[in-house]
Amino acid sequence: MTKIALLFRNPNKAVPYQRALRQVDLDPVSFMPDAPGSLDDVYGLVLTGGSDIDPAIYGTDPHPENGPSDRARDDYESALLRKALARDMPVLAICRGMQLFNVVRGGTLIQHLANAEKHRQQTGGVPVHEVVLSPTFDSIYGATRMQVNSRHHQAIDHLGEGLLVTARDPEDGVIEGVDLPGAQFAMGVQWHPEDMLEDSIQMRLFRAFAKAV
Repeated sequence: MTKIALLFRNPNKAVPYQRALRQVDLDPVSFMPDAPGSLDDVYGLVLTGGSDIDPAIYGTDPHPENGPSDRARDDYESALLRKALARDMPVLAICRGMQLFNVVRGGTLIQHLANAEKHRQQTGGVPVHEVVLSPTFDSIYGATRMQVNSRHHQAIDHLGEGLLVTARDPEDGVIEGVDLPGAQFAMGVQWHPEDMLEDSIQMRLFRAFAKAV
């Protein structure tokens, strides 16, 4: 199987991502701030969920609702992502990973959504709201609308340089997906497809990533 870098902090939370990637014949190699790896040894990069990104990185003070940030992880993953994009290495960014992708491209975040309760539901793989997909994601999922799970209280605010919005919540406009046109494969989603593997449609994103790798 082809090796790809899986970036995370908590090994227990990495398990669903590992399972999803192995289902599409990829071999996830653990990359952590305390156990860094080399991009020379892998052929793709996956950014995962986790703690709120330090808002100082995008030039603002923390919101009272923010959780503890992990600046060591922020800096480590930002540096790896920049290197991967410079090499045109396939990148898949999930939840926090998509937010970091946006920040690395010079964008900012909404630190606490006004309707955070809707998006912060801890339902595992159970869908909680709909997203509307642009043609970019329609070509992957074969649909213009889709039900997704959700467990975040932050979201993209100012869009990073060169990024294209590929999915939104139709009710509140929250950005749920992004793409970097011109890259071989550099996409992010705000939901957690790794927890919805029983849904064959959700597996299509991992298959598209594996094909790019």
